[in-house]
Amino acid sequence: MDTRTATAELGWTANPASGWEEVSGYDENLNTIRTYQVCNVFEPNQNNWLLTTFINRRGAHRIYTEMRFTVRDCSSLPNVPGSCKETFNLYYYETDSVIATKKSAFWTEAPYLKVDTIAADESFSQVDFGGRLMKVNTEVRSFGPLTRNGFYLAFQDYGACMSLLSVRVFFKKCPSVVQNFAVFPETMTGAESTSLVIARGTCIPNAEEVDVPIKLYCNGDGEWMVPIGRCSCKAGYEPENSVACKAYQDCCLHQLPIALGYFGLPTSNGSCDGLHSTIHTSRLPSLSRATQREAASWHHHHQHHLIIVIITLIIFILLIEKLLGAGQDPQKTQSLLSREHEEQLDCFFYGWKFLD
Repeated sequence: MDTRTATAELGWTANPASGWEEVSGYDENLNTIRTYQVCNVFEPNQNNWLLTTFINRRGAHRIYTEMRFTVRDCSSLPNVPGSCKETFNLYYYETDSVIATKKSAFWTEAPYLKVDTIAADESFSQVDFGGRLMKVNTEVRSFGPLTRNGFYLAFQDYGACMSLLSVRVFFKKCPSVVQNFAVFPETMTGAESTSLVIARGTCIPNAEEVDVPIKLYCNGDGEWMVPIGRCSCKAGYEPENSVACKAYQDCCLHQLPIALGYFGLPTSNGSCDGLHSTIHTSRLPSLSRATQREAASWHHHHQHHLIIVIITLIIFILLIEKLLGAGQDPQKTQSLLSREHEEQLDCFFYGWKFLD
C-alpha cells in the first residue's frame, strides 16, 4: 500500500462519522493528494478510529509502515481544554480474510495489537499553515511476526488536530544474487529486525560445491552477509566474471604436441593467455574432450623427457660430424673425442638441470 500519489478516494472506514474525514489536500510540494484529517480538540474524551482496507502480507514476516502527517500545536489554539493532544496511536489486526466493513469493523482496542504511540517531532501553528510552511513529520514503525494472509492498520485519535498525509506499507527482502558461483533466491527478512535468515545456494551450471554446503544469511535490512562455502568451476571449465563457468577455449584443448613445440595448456586462471606453442598444428575436431584432456595430461608429464631425448640425439649427431671431419689422424681424433665429449656432456647435464 502506498497512498503518497493517490488522487482517487481511499475508502477507508472511520468511526464515529464525526471523527476522521477524507479530503483532497496538498502536500508540501503543493501536489494534490488524498488525506484523512481530524480536529475535534474542543470536545473532550475523543476516541476516533480509522481503519484501512485489507493488506496482503505477500509472504513477509515483518511489515514496515511509513506515516507522513502534520499536527497542530495545541498551544496555538485558543481556549482549548487540557485534553488537546499532539500524538496518535497505531495498531494492526492480523487475519486470513477480508472481514471488516463499515458495519462489522472493530472500534475498540480489544482485537488490535498496538504498534506504538506516534508523536510529532514538529507541529505547526495557524501562521505556519497559512503561509504554506507545512511542517511534515515522517515516522516509520515495524511489527511482526506475521503468519496470517494479511492485516489491517488502525489509527486512533484521542484529541489531536492533525492530517494523515500518506501511509506507505512495505517489507524488506534480500534480492536474488549470484555469488561464489552459486545462485541465491530472493529471500524475505525474518520476523525480527535482528533476525538472520539462511538461504541455500545452488551452484551455477558447470560448477560444483567445494567443502561445506554453500549458503548466505539475509539480515533484517535486506542485505546479504556471512557467506559460507563456495562453488567452483568443474574440470574443463573456466570462470567468467565470477558468475558463469564456460568450457575452455579451443586453443587450450585442440593443440597436440609436435617436434619441440609445447602443448597449449590453460594458465592458472583458466584462460588461454600466454600459450607457448612454437608450432601451430592442425585441429582435430573429431577427438572427444576426454581424449584431448588425456593428451594434455600425457604431454605435461612427459614433455621434459621428450626434449632431453631430442637434445641427446642432436649432441650425438654433432659429435659424429666432428669425428668424421677430423680425418684419419688417430691422435687428433682421440683429442677431439675427449674434448667434444666432455663439452657436450657438460651441456647435456646443464640442460637437464635447467629443465627439471
